[in-house]
Amino acid sequence: MSAQYLSKNYVEETRFGFWFLRSHTWQHHVLRVAINDLRSLFTEPLPAAPVLLDAGCGQGKSFQYLQQVFAPQRLIGLDADPHSLALSKAEAARQGLEVELIGSDCATLNVPDASVDILFCHQTFHHLVEQHRALQEFYRVLKPGGYLLFAESTEAYIDTWVIRWLFRHPMHMQKSAEEYLGMLREQGFEFGPQNVSYPYLWWSRSTDFGLLERWGLRNPPPVGQREETLVNCVARKPLASATP
Repeated sequence: MSAQYLSKNYVEETRFGFWFLRSHTWQHHVLRVAINDLRSLFTEPLPAAPVLLDAGCGQGKSFQYLQQVFAPQRLIGLDADPHSLALSKAEAARQGLEVELIGSDCATLNVPDASVDILFCHQTFHHLVEQHRALQEFYRVLKPGGYLLFAESTEAYIDTWVIRWLFRHPMHMQKSAEEYLGMLREQGFEFGPQNVSYPYLWWSRSTDFGLLERWGLRNPPPVGQREETLVNCVARKPLASATP
């Protein structure tokens, strides 16, 4: 794989972050949970035998869950980091899955127009510097009626001492849940409240990691009375759509 696709349009992960993304905690308690939650946000039948693109596939730990939940006819993993793609290739072989791997940045997807039924972007967007360009690209490659599965941590989580210490992100690009949803709407994606969730999971709350609630010392505040640390959204490209 050529190094020509390497880009400065994203911020590379730390060594700790790279290790964490292959841990059991990440796979079982973060990735699996997010994919199952996104599946529950569909209000229409899933596309049959879809072309599914994992934008920012990292080390390929999502592949087995995406295969189980969405049964894609064609599964594509895309990442800008050659080392991650090499690990994705090994992971796909280990799982016995046929995965097409592409070296490409999210802001300049090396994918044809209107060729993807489902685009999965999980915990990748907050690493990107050119977020608006990436959304334009997501919109471009999706077929009319195709779905963007968007799962992100918000500024309330990313801009905390423990995350700043352990991980690396472009801090000037971090946004609130509502700001991320506003970007999706501005790009032309369609979704309603039933297609959005605000998971309140221990791993995304770096101030106390949810310990007070897990110990029964207090109840979690309801939606609307807390600062959201996560947002998941199933957004659809309109059936009759021209690229904005």
